[in-house]
Amino acid sequence: MKRTGWVRQGIDDAETIAGHMYRMAVLALLVDTKENINKTKVMEMALVHDLAEAIVGDITPHCGVSVEEKHRREDEAMIEISKLLGDKGPDTLRLFREYESRESPEAKYVKDLDRLDLIMQAYEYEKRDQTHGKLEEFFTGTTEHISHPLLKKMANEIMTRRAELIVPPTVEH
Repeated sequence: MKRTGWVRQGIDDAETIAGHMYRMAVLALLVDTKENINKTKVMEMALVHDLAEAIVGDITPHCGVSVEEKHRREDEAMIEISKLLGDKGPDTLRLFREYESRESPEAKYVKDLDRLDLIMQAYEYEKRDQTHGKLEEFFTGTTEHISHPLLKKMANEIMTRRAELIVPPTVEH
């Protein structure tokens, strides 16, 4: 299933929800092990954070569904998915709910990864399609909500590179 935000923007060959979750898991490999963050838990959480979307779809703020209703639908979907997972079900549901509530350092880190992935993907689409500035809505309000220092640094680097594409640096002769 293609991600709603990209489809709504008319992005050709838009990423899928599964592709997003896989990339999140790969990004999870960047956990700074000097911190008190469980790398395995971060990767597992990255793989399940949007799993409910397999049932409810990718609900964005533009879909006309309240945040509360979105969370209710996703939780119900995760309960159903968890029932299919046998003895792994309770752990999967717990990881999903932990991510949703941002109750742990791992959940906060995964949310920051989610935000970083959003701007990375938007930057890649603008660069690929030469539509610099078209996806501004995905950058606005995202970078400033990233709190992890390493991920914040990466986000700032993306923003710098994007700015150079929008307004190329002048070359002195």
